[in-house]
Amino acid sequence: MSPGPLLLAAALGLVAGLLAGHWLPRVWLALTLAGLLAALTAAGVVLGGLAPAWEWRSAFPVAGEPLCLRLDAVSALFLALLAVVGGAGAVYAREYWSDRVHPHSAPRGRVWWSVLLASIVLVLVSTHGLQFLVGWELFTLSAFFLITLDRRRSEVRAAGWLYLGASHAAVLALFAFFTLLAARTGSWELGPLRGYPELAPLFWLALFGFGLKAGLFPLHIWLPAAHANAPSHVSAILSGVTIKLGIYGLVRFTGWLPVPVEAGWVVAALGVASALLGVAFALGQHDLKRLLAYHSVENIGIILIGLGFALVAAGRGNPAWGRLALAGGLLHVWNHGLFKALLFLGAGSVLHATGTREMSRLGGLWRAMPWTAGLFALGAAAISGLPPLNGFVSEWLVYLGLFEAVGAQGGTVLAAIPAVVLLAMTGALALACFIKVCGVVFLGAPRSAVAERAHESGPWMRAPMFVLAGACVVIGLAPVVFWPAVARAAGEWNPTWSGLGSPVSLSIIGACHVTLVLLAIVAVLVLRRRVRLNGQRRAVTWDCAYAAPTARMQYTAGSFAGIITEWFAWILRPVRHELRPEGALPAVAELSEHTPETVLEHVVEPAGGAVMRVSGLVRRLQHGRLQAYLLYLLIGVAALGALVLSGGGQ
Repeated sequence: MSPGPLLLAAALGLVAGLLAGHWLPRVWLALTLAGLLAALTAAGVVLGGLAPAWEWRSAFPVAGEPLCLRLDAVSALFLALLAVVGGAGAVYAREYWSDRVHPHSAPRGRVWWSVLLASIVLVLVSTHGLQFLVGWELFTLSAFFLITLDRRRSEVRAAGWLYLGASHAAVLALFAFFTLLAARTGSWELGPLRGYPELAPLFWLALFGFGLKAGLFPLHIWLPAAHANAPSHVSAILSGVTIKLGIYGLVRFTGWLPVPVEAGWVVAALGVASALLGVAFALGQHDLKRLLAYHSVENIGIILIGLGFALVAAGRGNPAWGRLALAGGLLHVWNHGLFKALLFLGAGSVLHATGTREMSRLGGLWRAMPWTAGLFALGAAAISGLPPLNGFVSEWLVYLGLFEAVGAQGGTVLAAIPAVVLLAMTGALALACFIKVCGVVFLGAPRSAVAERAHESGPWMRAPMFVLAGACVVIGLAPVVFWPAVARAAGEWNPTWSGLGSPVSLSIIGACHVTLVLLAIVAVLVLRRRVRLNGQRRAVTWDCAYAAPTARMQYTAGSFAGIITEWFAWILRPVRHELRPEGALPAVAELSEHTPETVLEHVVEPAGGAVMRVSGLVRRLQHGRLQAYLLYLLIGVAALGALVLSGGGQ
């Protein structure tokens, strides 16, 4: 079966959905799901080894250049993720961002959703520099309009403009990258070019452009605000798919082009920094969606650790541990897309029910929202890397590659050991962070009236969450089934790694996970039976002599993680607002703390302010006086004459 007709069907479905999106929401949903199903099938054909990589070059020009398309294992891996998360978000939006509640922005949102999906497909299958940039710019603009669907709020508009500014900085770097690549090769067409060592310095342009889109630290400045203020189904696809296009670009072009010797070390170091600092910033957040956004930075770091050590291995004779690290990173692309989309949809369910993202105003939601609470907890366990879920599998492969790298000679040992330690620290902090989230948001007593009035989301919102949660469970229980797809992508990136079998530990992990699930089911059934037979009843725990405990006696989002965030105060730089109690019987006392976006507020904004001040000073020279302009000209001529005379004297 050739994936070509399936890709054509996917394109037709998405374009037809684009045309129907504004007026026919049910037709739009059907066409979008049909197009994404065709794309998923095409990706599955390639990843399953049922067909070789598909290439097509048009015999007719499009804007003066032939249309060049390719679907191989690398692009198919990302295309399959787009199909799953894009379909889940489309279904979820029918209830979450309905025409009844949002009559003006919902139709507009469907149109831009279709543009986003179609342009990402173009990026993934394009092997022509100009066409790649066209697709990239289209998906950047469509994401901007999706982020700003609720443009009446000033913070949404600010987040959208910040995203657009950062994205166009990335586009400028990528335009320079593709232009220089075309100038040195004589063609805009893309493909393997390992035989051109002079192209290696272009890697740094690609790292900046794709890294900014991926949100790696410290280029993540746009990500927290955009993900927090976008509608939740948009946040899901931003975190689950669009930032992965930055990873796709790095994987694709480090596989096709030569890279500098130090590239692997730089990517691995940035990955470690992103993982550790991303989770540190997440711990300091009180906004539920902003917290999840910082965990995107963390998980991008985990993916880059795998890619970085794969680059190091490729430069050292392609040892097998590099393949394990790369396979773990590529599988984590998929896993993070699944559980992060699940978490953002769960956060959207909370926001839909309560109208707030502030965790300290929530609490006790599991009683009113048991399905959302359970599915969110499953996603939290997956992102924390706990067995028997998918996050554990991909992180284990990265660990396995690092463990085997420790046994290598030279500087690899000195890099692998701290990477293992810091990656383990990242996992522990992520677990602490999501214990905080689940405890503060879903357990305890409601902290406000909006939490008391919470209600469960409807079937159109719950169904996509069940699909994503099911995928997290299936990958965790049967990782061997998904290994061939990841192995083919790793083999496409580096042909010397093709044909190697799966690690033995992967089969053992799957068997242990299945056993663990069965034991947990048996334990729950036995416990329920004992409770029923013994006639036990539920009661409140001993309340330490408090006759009427209140919600104010519970841990807040800030106090729960206070000790841990103090460890990272040097980078978090938290701001404390304090009103101390005064007198014997104080009537008022207040203590609050928030964590700013350190890089944006303490680096980018001051630098931007300095540039604007210099610009203002320069602008004063342009005041319209002819005499002054003649004076500028005279000074310039005098300076030029002095320069010429000094040169002649030498």
